Amino acid sequence: MTVHPFIEAEKRAGHNVKRACELMKVSRSAFYQRLKNTPGPRAARDRELAEQITQVHARSRGTYGAPRIHAVLKGQGQACGRRRVARLMRAAGLQGLHRRRHRSTTVADPRAGDRPDLLRRDFAPGRETTTARWCGDITYIPTGQGWLYLATVIDISTRKVIGWATADHLGTSLAADALKAACHQRRPQDPVIFHSDRGMQYTSRDFARLAAAWNIRLSVGRTGVCWDNALAESFFATLKNELVSRHAWETHAAARSAIFEYIEGWYNTHRLHSSLGYQSPAQYETSAA
Repeated sequence: MTVHPFIEAEKRAGHNVKRACELMKVSRSAFYQRLKNTPGPRAARDRELAEQITQVHARSRGTYGAPRIHAVLKGQGQACGRRRVARLMRAAGLQGLHRRRHRSTTVADPRAGDRPDLLRRDFAPGRETTTARWCGDITYIPTGQGWLYLATVIDISTRKVIGWATADHLGTSLAADALKAACHQRRPQDPVIFHSDRGMQYTSRDFARLAAAWNIRLSVGRTGVCWDNALAESFFATLKNELVSRHAWETHAAARSAIFEYIEGWYNTHRLHSSLGYQSPAQYETSAA
């Protein structure tokens, strides 16, 4: 219950509270009880922020922690600090998701020894000049029909997943389909560097021919060094944490539908990335255009 503003104003002005209560048909005891229980400005602001934080957390599918929720509120013009957001989240029993360790599906190809590493762990975002930088990897998704394998292609400059494909096998065609999807979406006119691990899917002759047809230079990291393809690994860690670990699918079709909705309906278009200044890939692309 809130204190009647007229009576409260009369009290602050030193006027007769009894008369003000009579005019408003409110007993003095009820007025003073409400006045006593009325929270101060900071407590009232905490209550308002807690409601907004709960809404943002729900819209993020329960994945955002304090940094991203603070970024959303800041973008909405809300004046509050990150520590305050963290405190209110703890009080409300809210927390973001933490990443789990990624399990590699890489089967190294000894023939990839002469292929260079053209990135040298340079995964910094930013507007490309003449040569675009893409990276890709493959992971597995459990379903009632067995493993569903997912291959992705990520634009390093914007963190956007620009190509992806799924299959019930780990053949070269899986990686090739993801790269084809990226090429059809981006239609690159300038040279492109595509970086991957040394898995046999990426070092096969068929994959090399596909890359050459699109003027793509292939780059690989060192064997057993996950940091050499850290951005692709990071996406899969996020996918597993925010989607795969929270759902179970009976069929490959159901899993693929969920992956489509996550990538195209959430990750690329709405999910905030700390490396992009807490913008989504779509927002970042627009602001950098």
